This record gives sequence, structure tokens and C-alpha cells, in this order.
Amino acid sequence: MNGSRIAAIGHYQPARVLTNEDLADMVDTSDEWISSRVGIRTRHIAGPDEPVDELAAHAAAKALAGAGLTPADIDLVLVATSTAVDRSPNMAARVAARLGIPQPAAMDVNVVCAGFTHALATADHTVRAGAATRALVIGADKMSDVTDWSDRTTCVLVGDGAGAAVVEACPPGEEPGIGPVLWGSVPEMGHAVRIEGTPPRFAQEGQAVYRWATTQLPAIARSTCERAGVAPEDLAGVVLHQANLRIIEPLAEKLGAVNAVVARDVTESGNTSAASVPMAFSKLLEQGALSAGDPVLLFGFGGNLSYAGQVVRCP
Repeated sequence: MNGSRIAAIGHYQPARVLTNEDLADMVDTSDEWISSRVGIRTRHIAGPDEPVDELAAHAAAKALAGAGLTPADIDLVLVATSTAVDRSPNMAARVAARLGIPQPAAMDVNVVCAGFTHALATADHTVRAGAATRALVIGADKMSDVTDWSDRTTCVLVGDGAGAAVVEACPPGEEPGIGPVLWGSVPEMGHAVRIEGTPPRFAQEGQAVYRWATTQLPAIARSTCERAGVAPEDLAGVVLHQANLRIIEPLAEKLGAVNAVVARDVTESGNTSAASVPMAFSKLLEQGALSAGDPVLLFGFGGNLSYAGQVVRCP
């Protein structure tokens, strides 16, 4: 079986920007309180007329254009999201309809903040097995829909957005551009991050998540690099789930990726759940911080408590 690679990546955020000062007018908080505790300064918020599939379709269209492909070239659509309002049609089918993709397999993947890296691994496996030729893999979430805007412990964290990648088979003889996935979960701690109820609301046990992320995940991230045959010091980039700057920085330091650029998009985008990894990765490429062929660790973690990561080569 041939390996697969990322042919192109793109991202999209709504136009409305919500600053810490704006939030201070809504709840008992301040720019200093938010910045010092989670490192977030701004976030983008979608309007009521901007559903999840619209955010996803914008990001996917950019990835398609970057790969020089048309919708007819895609035969698998995977959308990682935990904020779909309806059960059916799913987000993948709605994105396919928006883009005019004919007859794709269309599936949603709900692993919350680790959703994109789970979906990327699924696309890699599917292409390797010959069940698809080219896949659109999208992480998209509208966290503003599931947020209690009177709760300062959660409303300061969230933002909306989408990121997308085109995954295709590598030409014969080319090294795989998507490394082996390392994934798993701690289901007995699944209550630590929740989107529950009617209407659904985001809640978390912040200290439990912080301890898990900073003590357990560094070794798992190092093992992900080992599976790919890449030493942490040889990574050009590290893109972790953009949960909280106080989690990202110690995790990256404990990983030992001393020569890598570390994505810190959380400062301007907040926690966008499944969108955070592809969006932060896309921005680093757009800014010229990474070059084609560079090895980058993508590592999602969060709800369930789930994690998934792989080392990829930049398109």
C-alpha cells in the first residue's frame, strides 16, 4: 500500500472579532485576568446565519484551490466537529453539497478537540487501503453556539473557525507524508470536558484537564515522534490543540522540540475545538514559518479525554 500525504491546507474564520475588553462588558472579567490565565486576547465569533458547514466549506474550498483540484476530484469527505446542531444530514454531506462534490463517502467524526487528528488518521488509512483516492479532512466548530456567555470560566476560552486539508496518495516511491497515528483516550475521565444538556453547553474541570495535559501528554507526544522515526529536536514545527497557552508552552517544552516553531494561534483565535490544529497549521504555512517537506507534529487532545497525533510533512 502506498502512503498518503497532505496536498494542501486552508482555514477560515468569521469576520467578527470579540476582544477581552468586549467580554469584560459582558461578564465579571478583565483583559489581565484572561491573558494571565489562558493567554487569549481575541477570538472570532460566527453570526446566527453562519452555520458550522458554512465555516467548513470556506476552509475546504481554500484547501482545494491550494491543491489545484476541483470538487469532482474528491471521493471522501470527513468533518470533525462536536457542534453540529442536526443529526442528519451530517456536516460532511452538507459540505459536499455546498461544494458540489459528486457521490463522496461523507462522515462526521466527533472526538471534540482531537477530532481533526483522528479524522486525518482515518483518511490516511482509507487512502492507504485504496478505498479512497483523495479526501477532504475538515475540522470545524462553532463553539459560540454551545457556550454560556454568563459563565466567565468558559466563555473567555472559545472561538469559532475551520481548517481543512486535502489528503491524497503518495506517488510510487515517495515516502509517506503522514506518519503513523498514536491515539487513545481516558474514558473514565470523560466528564472532565463536556458538551451536554438541552440546550447543549460546554463545561470543563479545568484543573483536571491541565494536570492531565501537562503531566501525561508529553510522553505520548514523544512516542508519536518515535513512531514516525523523527526525533523531537528534528521537528520543524509543533502544532498542539490550541486549548490554553499555559498548556501549550509546558507541553511543547517537555516534548523537547527545541528547534521547532510552536503554534500559538490560541492568543488570537481562542479554543476552536476540532478547528484548532488545522487552522494553526494553515496559518504557520501561510506566514512562511514552515516550508514544504518540513516535519511537523500535529497533536490533538481534549474531550473524552482523547488524544491523537502524527508527524506530517508540510505541503
